[in-house]
Amino acid sequence: MLGASKVACSRFFVVFLVALAGACGSIAAAEPSAVLTHHNDNSRTGANLNETTLNITNVNTNSFGLLYTRTLDDQLYAQPLVMTNVSIPGRGAHNIVIAATVNDSVYAFDADDQTVLSPYWQVSFLGPNVVAPSTDDILASPCGNFRNISGNFGIIGTPVIDPVAGTLFVVARTKEFSANYVERLHALDVSTGAERSNSPVIITATYPGNGTGSISGMLTFDPYKQNQRSALALVNGVLYIGWASHCDWDIYHGWLIGYNATNLQQEVVYNVSPNGYRAGIWMAGEGPSADSNGNIYLSIGNGTVGTNGNPRDTINRGESFLKLTRSGTNFTVASWFTPYNYANLEAGDLDLGSAGLLLIPGTNLAFSAGKQGIAYLVNRDNMGGLSFSSADTNVVQSFTLASDSLYGSPVWWDGPNASYGYVWPASDYLQQYKFDRGTGRFVFPEIDSPSPAPSGHPGGFLALSANGTNSGSGIVWASHQIGGSAQGAVLAGILHAYNAENVAVELWNSEQLSARDAVGNFAKFVPPTIANGKLYLATFSNRLNVYGLFTPPKLNINHAGNNTILSWTTNTLYTYRLQVNNNLLNGTWVNATNTIATSNGFFQATVPASSTAAFYRLKR
Repeated sequence: MLGASKVACSRFFVVFLVALAGACGSIAAAEPSAVLTHHNDNSRTGANLNETTLNITNVNTNSFGLLYTRTLDDQLYAQPLVMTNVSIPGRGAHNIVIAATVNDSVYAFDADDQTVLSPYWQVSFLGPNVVAPSTDDILASPCGNFRNISGNFGIIGTPVIDPVAGTLFVVARTKEFSANYVERLHALDVSTGAERSNSPVIITATYPGNGTGSISGMLTFDPYKQNQRSALALVNGVLYIGWASHCDWDIYHGWLIGYNATNLQQEVVYNVSPNGYRAGIWMAGEGPSADSNGNIYLSIGNGTVGTNGNPRDTINRGESFLKLTRSGTNFTVASWFTPYNYANLEAGDLDLGSAGLLLIPGTNLAFSAGKQGIAYLVNRDNMGGLSFSSADTNVVQSFTLASDSLYGSPVWWDGPNASYGYVWPASDYLQQYKFDRGTGRFVFPEIDSPSPAPSGHPGGFLALSANGTNSGSGIVWASHQIGGSAQGAVLAGILHAYNAENVAVELWNSEQLSARDAVGNFAKFVPPTIANGKLYLATFSNRLNVYGLFTPPKLNINHAGNNTILSWTTNTLYTYRLQVNNNLLNGTWVNATNTIATSNGFFQATVPASSTAAFYRLKR
């Protein structure tokens, strides 16, 4: 006779008794959390503070790793997004993960159930005589054959989701009839992928100015040269989109254009260098930051600083942090900061705008760095302008991060005992800086990760998960190439997890058990996405990787004549042992001597009929 229907759980193993019927207790599920925009919010903190599943005790090689992948039609330069409780026609409500590829495709996969292999919907913006543009189309740029973008660049900027309207906004670039380059803003129903009313719209714009490329005092947006790299931002009902260029391919300018999120009518246009040149908005893929009042914050790349010999004129503001306040169909520069050595930055291609601008929660401060490797902490309402001395004495704080560049934007966590900013410059270590809220400054020394990123472009791309401020819940996730420089090459990648309270402690990385967890090709400039116990990682291997906690196999019972068949799924992650106990009171379990066979994806053990009670479990 076999045992009763019971199951016991412990930290070290799961006990399965034959005739298993239930799960281990009843645990109230937390409300699922969404990731609707690049780096999670308009402050660009990079933090999901509603992560109740993953923590520093269960993210390790025994419990955590690559669960499955989803095949895509090309590379992912856009961060995956997660939308919760989406009503899929005929399928009910599901959480979905959105992946947008450089081949102008958008996929919506089930975010939780790995048995749902096909996307709930997939749309392509290609068609007869319409293809995705590629680097072969821009060989005339300064990059030439150098593959700064490795192939297609149909969708590069991360989309954004309006959760109330259930709309996904994405900018897609196409090459049509062999020579016509078009950029369109699409608004898609997240339930079906169908275009919303008034969608798509072709992106066009003009702006008054006498800078490079102007005709009769007017600049015209060029969809061929203007590269839409920065993530989209949805702010108070307006969708903001920024542009830079391919490889500083003149003639170009930094454009910021706003569209009404309801009807897709163009509402506001801003040009960073209307009487000058360049000054692109790219920020290594970060989106514009914004406050609750709708002010927009940007970090600007190489370009003209000032006009007519006055570097403090706000008309042209390359190499600057900007706070923009809307004024009708334009923006005014409400506050700005430019490093004192901007001319050297310009001459050395050391643009400030290689990373986004993080708005520190609960303060009026903003924090970022650029290719020079110098961090700047500024009062976002009074950024300091341009110093009158040979030092940046006009900011709240500045300090050296590294001798190399910062591309991956900072992330933030208000932990149980302190607040922290995290950055990972190129060719250097992940760095954790404690922030003193009393003084409003960072304190030193920083804490570094155990090992650095490889020497070369671009360093680590970060995200953070935590259950609020709870100790033991904070994890810094980071992705970078394994070796070499990814500036003009596609390289294998690695994913790390660090204790956010002390990044000197690495919890896990994908190379510890690479046969199971390997990333594939590193997706340059793309941070991980963490939601509801899973991590979604973009790759340049034409796939989306999904990492999470492994589920122990369930011990099943079936009868065959006078025998009982115990079975459980084959599992290459661990070796589970079948154990038996004839008396639960004595707590003595021994390895079962039954022969273990394999059939149709299951391990099977045959238990002959017996008058003695026996209890069985799987233990690793």
